[in-house]
Amino acid sequence: MKRIYQLILLLLIGLPSMAQITRPQVNPATPTLKVKGLDLDYFNPREYVIGGTTLTGTKYLDKDVIITLSKLIPGERVVLPGEATANAIKNLWAQGLFDDIQLDIVKLVEDTVYFDIEVVERPRLGSFEFTGVSKSQKTDILEKLSEKPGKAIINDNLYSSTTATVKKFLLGKGYFFTNVEYKTKPDPSQENSVVLEVIVDKGRKVKVHEIVFTGNKDFSSKKLRKFLKKTKQQAFYKVFGSGKFNKEKYDEDKVKLIAKMHDKGYRDAVILKDSIYQYSDKAVGIKIDLFEGPKYYFGNITWAGNAKYTTEYLQRALGIEKGEVFSEEKLEKKLRGSANGDDVSSIYLNDGYLTFNVDPVQTRIYGDTVEMEMRIYEGPQYTNNRITVVGNTITNDRVVLRDIRTKPGEKFSKDLLIRSVREIGQLGNFDESKTNPIPKPNPADGTVDIEYHVEEKPSDQIELSGGFGGGNIIGTLGLTFNNFSLRNLFNLSAYKPLPKGDGQKLSLRGQTNGKFYQSYSFSFSEPWLGGKKPISFGISAFTSLQSNGGRSYYGTIDPSSSQYSKIRLNGVTVSLGRRLNFPDNYFQLVHAINAQQYILNNYGGFLFSTGTSYNFNLTQELSRDSRDSPIFPTGGSFFKFTIQATPPYSLLNNVNYETASDKERYKFTEYHKWKFESQWFQRLAGKFVVKAQAQFGFLGSYNSAVGQSAFERFKLGGDGMQGFDFLQGSELIAMRGYANNSVIPVGANPNIAQQSGSPIFTKYVMELRYPVIASQQATAFLVAFAEGGNTWDKFSDFNPFNVRRSAGFGAKIFLPIFGLLGIDWGYGFDKIPGSPDANKGQFHFSIAQQLGGFN
Repeated sequence: MKRIYQLILLLLIGLPSMAQITRPQVNPATPTLKVKGLDLDYFNPREYVIGGTTLTGTKYLDKDVIITLSKLIPGERVVLPGEATANAIKNLWAQGLFDDIQLDIVKLVEDTVYFDIEVVERPRLGSFEFTGVSKSQKTDILEKLSEKPGKAIINDNLYSSTTATVKKFLLGKGYFFTNVEYKTKPDPSQENSVVLEVIVDKGRKVKVHEIVFTGNKDFSSKKLRKFLKKTKQQAFYKVFGSGKFNKEKYDEDKVKLIAKMHDKGYRDAVILKDSIYQYSDKAVGIKIDLFEGPKYYFGNITWAGNAKYTTEYLQRALGIEKGEVFSEEKLEKKLRGSANGDDVSSIYLNDGYLTFNVDPVQTRIYGDTVEMEMRIYEGPQYTNNRITVVGNTITNDRVVLRDIRTKPGEKFSKDLLIRSVREIGQLGNFDESKTNPIPKPNPADGTVDIEYHVEEKPSDQIELSGGFGGGNIIGTLGLTFNNFSLRNLFNLSAYKPLPKGDGQKLSLRGQTNGKFYQSYSFSFSEPWLGGKKPISFGISAFTSLQSNGGRSYYGTIDPSSSQYSKIRLNGVTVSLGRRLNFPDNYFQLVHAINAQQYILNNYGGFLFSTGTSYNFNLTQELSRDSRDSPIFPTGGSFFKFTIQATPPYSLLNNVNYETASDKERYKFTEYHKWKFESQWFQRLAGKFVVKAQAQFGFLGSYNSAVGQSAFERFKLGGDGMQGFDFLQGSELIAMRGYANNSVIPVGANPNIAQQSGSPIFTKYVMELRYPVIASQQATAFLVAFAEGGNTWDKFSDFNPFNVRRSAGFGAKIFLPIFGLLGIDWGYGFDKIPGSPDANKGQFHFSIAQQLGGFN
């Protein structure tokens, strides 16, 4: 009976402390303390030395670590009966590793005690199985989970953290009412492991029914809702819906909301609290409690530390006057964040002051006025030292370095650093988003080393396509090598698969359907002829043939027959160009000599049908290109003015063109041709970019007796691509919303005008662009456009405001290997007389078109 009382008393001492640390577990057991037939005087506790502690029941855990955690370490002293045994169980239970813990006192030898800890290990997490979420969502959730299979123990902490992670992730996706449950099953692939089934009920995505503001006085709730760009309230007039609620975007919007209020002069504005509540099973409501505070204004602005520039000059550059609404955003932009480079920091950084810094300090705030002091550290003026390129695994160093504007020995310039990044991007061999210049100042000698980190991207392009036109199938194969190396042409070790690295361009293109149509072209360009100066050299040649293939409506015909028709074009062009520094260094001037031969045999559509004509002309092209990206410009402009002219043969010879035959009249083509194109790019709100474009072309003659040239005319309408119906000798100008070549002068014969083209055209484009992919592998963007254009036969009829109009939308994608691909749908608003279907809704496909130019 005495032993029973002693056991009851021991349990009363130990178990209360254990009860405080237990919590709901999977199949929980009650930890206990056992005394095996030992005499303990519970009314007179004694101190014992721990002689040893054993651990039983463990298979996967480190026994020494578990004993250490229990603090029943051999050699330590404990008081029995006492708290040491209860604390040992408490410490082990807190680890969440066991389903059951029992502590046994197995032996007492005088003042020495021996313990045994008997445990039942909890199973480990073998793997997760998710139901109720998509494969991609499962992957994202697994990446966010901190508990990894094979290491985690199945316990309450695992359930809690997994539930929190799943709910947080889905909340960011707009699922506000997510429920998570669990099941376990043995993992056959691992001992003492289970598969944890995570059963997710996402519910439905919710919308924001209402956004309620409190505490706002000067700002209306309507105005504040506009500041929340990505969290929109439902409204009947929002045809495409107000969007799903997204917690991450809402958190971003809260920061921007306060930033907007600060920008309006309310520098004390804060969100006191906000809450998201369930409005219905389909919607939530948001309540935001604001503190606006007073509206502040700029007071006196003083400058300290400026020696290079006067206070008056810096104040003009800052452009903030006393009494203006206080805005830290505007202040920061004018000090060092202007997109146009007209901020105060740029003034110094463009003059070599690499370590320049300005610290705006609010020196006094009284009433609604904030006085500022601009504390400047000018630092030394730095000179460029070593300029290096890192990461160019294919392109030679000299090819990159020759286009870099930061030269050794010159003063450091932020503008030239930015310009150098643009020039590297214009090469087309590197990923523009990953070009990173790193200045490394050397304070000891006042120099700076600049490393340009680049990453090569695929730049060669292939065009492989098939099309249908004129009742025939035509195939096209084109290869463009944008980083070619001619000097390594006979160096077999440089072939990868062709010699690369010198920045030259080689293009080969063939198009045929057999004997009806064949076209082959070749071009080569060197941007730095001789390697010393930016003088470009180019040479190109082409030959093309189009015929009825000796076939007519009545069957096969002999090539010598009058029914046999064909046209052959041969041509070669040699060009030289150079960069200009006046009016600025964005200008380029190109001179070209062109020689072309036209051989016609019973071929209609021109001013003569049989004979040979030669076209020798000189072209002068002046262009300026300040676009910030060659693929998807967001700023800058491009314009090109071209004059092309042949010798005035009719004014130099004694031929009477009034009575001359076609063979004599058109043997030497004569004309003067003027073209102009301009493009402007401007970033709008968010990622939207607007493009405005205007084009004009005029083909004139020297002698009215000769008349207009039979060649070099303009054909307007359609996709602007040269396909099987390639009508040689004319420029094809794209205009979406109308059929190919269908925009002809008013009153002209459709059959003749569409084949021969027109001597005058104009075209205007307004395009809104939005990028959806921007990576090294691809650049894709959506477009909405409005266009207007027209053609005329005589300059006296020319009216730049009398245009055929169209509008539509489309998408374009730039793949390094294929170039620019696109699809557009346009609708022409103006009918074309004689072509009733020319202005109906039209789909237009573009393949490997140039990013600039007349198309």
